[in-house]
Amino acid sequence: MDPLNLSQILPPTPVSSPAQAGAGGVTGGAQGDVGFGDLLKQALQEVNQAQTQADGEARNLMTGESADMHTAMLAVQKADLSFQMMMAVRSKLIDAYREVMRMQM
Repeated sequence: MDPLNLSQILPPTPVSSPAQAGAGGVTGGAQGDVGFGDLLKQALQEVNQAQTQADGEARNLMTGESADMHTAMLAVQKADLSFQMMMAVRSKLIDAYREVMRMQM
């Protein structure tokens, strides 16, 4: 028995080089490729959606429309965790940008 369940880990997919990506820039030329900016927008939308859901669950709990505190607490914790993750990614992106700007040409 595999306690870590390593059989479900997928093998890494090959990354194409910029020359293979063509003139499409970051997004590449193949259908289904998603650009970095699009990924960031999608992540921000998911964080916003989690926050909106948490606000709705908390409001329903406070107004008495819902008596399920468990669901409300899970929604609030999920929103908090996703916001913390977004802030960590933002900090890493800013650090990377500053490092690139410090490079001498």
